[in-house]
Amino acid sequence: MAKTTRKRRGAAKRRSRTAARSLTLLIGTRKGVFFLRAGPGRRSWRLTGPEFLGHTAHHVVLDPRDRRTLICAARTGHLGPTVFRSSDRGRTWKEASRPPAFAKAPDGEMARAVDHVFWLAPGHASEPHVWYAGTSPQGLFRSNDGGATWDGVAGFNTHPKRPAWCGDGQAAPPDGATLHSICIDPRDPKHLYIGMSSGGTFESTDGGADWKPLNAGCRADFLPDPFPEFGHDVHCMRLHPLAPDRLYQQNHCGIYRMDRAAARWERIGDNMPKKVGDIGFPMVLHPRDPDTVWVFPMDGSTVWPRVSPDGKPAAYVSRNGGRSWRRLDRGLPRAQGWFTVKRQAMCADRAESVGVYFGTTGGEVWGSVKEGERWVCLARYLPEVYSVEAAEFA
Repeated sequence: MAKTTRKRRGAAKRRSRTAARSLTLLIGTRKGVFFLRAGPGRRSWRLTGPEFLGHTAHHVVLDPRDRRTLICAARTGHLGPTVFRSSDRGRTWKEASRPPAFAKAPDGEMARAVDHVFWLAPGHASEPHVWYAGTSPQGLFRSNDGGATWDGVAGFNTHPKRPAWCGDGQAAPPDGATLHSICIDPRDPKHLYIGMSSGGTFESTDGGADWKPLNAGCRADFLPDPFPEFGHDVHCMRLHPLAPDRLYQQNHCGIYRMDRAAARWERIGDNMPKKVGDIGFPMVLHPRDPDTVWVFPMDGSTVWPRVSPDGKPAAYVSRNGGRSWRRLDRGLPRAQGWFTVKRQAMCADRAESVGVYFGTTGGEVWGSVKEGERWVCLARYLPEVYSVEAAEFA
């Protein structure tokens, strides 16, 4: 295992030498999609767009297997939720002929309709045309033809325990209950993880035919039992591709890490400064170091204002798996910075000096080409930013 990890790290480092040459940030906003293209050495940036002006773009993702295909999850005004696909790096787009949609409910059962497609994830490297999508309300969908048509993953969507897991009929988060954080074990295309808000973390080892909760150790302070089997509010979960038995999670109730040998979440957010806390939405992993992780905390006090604590925005980094954290605020507003960062709106590139980027609820995009040590505002005056993904086009 250690030898395999070293080989993967070596290959990743070789890829990092060319990562910045073709780097584009894919920015999904409340009013369309924008592209922020890096110049030589990431010293300059050029903003283009929008595509889908007026439509809500929840997530825009480049297929890492061909580095040409883009998939966009959009809510198109009165026409509702759909998925768009581009096979030419975003020059032209085509709508899915069959977007994600729940099957008709049997007589006597509550009907469900997709409100919006929330999260997109490319399938395993061995399945070049497979994509997964998570929706609101919580549903899991799969495409076998590169995003042209979508079918529900029946093992989850019709699981007899799904209503209990998802809290059907109970209070949902402000933007609606969602299924997100679709993670695929790079060693096995049938080994899947999902996160739900609300619901918690779940795992499948048979390609989605069956699922089980994976929430031991994770708190749910808003429930009568703070350590339930399910019902948690996962904000973002990440699996490290070079150490796929390592999972990180930003939760409504803190920051966690799981090493699968223990099969239990450890609250590494307890090591954050107490006056800042460990509540936020995004979580970003270093592409070559499983011990390095970035988060962007927000005010998690009683009324949940969803802004930076005290109006002083900052990212935090841990380089030892969460045992300690360091504040990264150089270049950011020192005061009166009342914004936050949504769960898909923070990412990292794969350059040798890793670039870290985030978009704000105030319509700005910030970046650091020195792993968060200094931040520069790369774009202003955009609509509210929903997602930022680093794309390296072929």
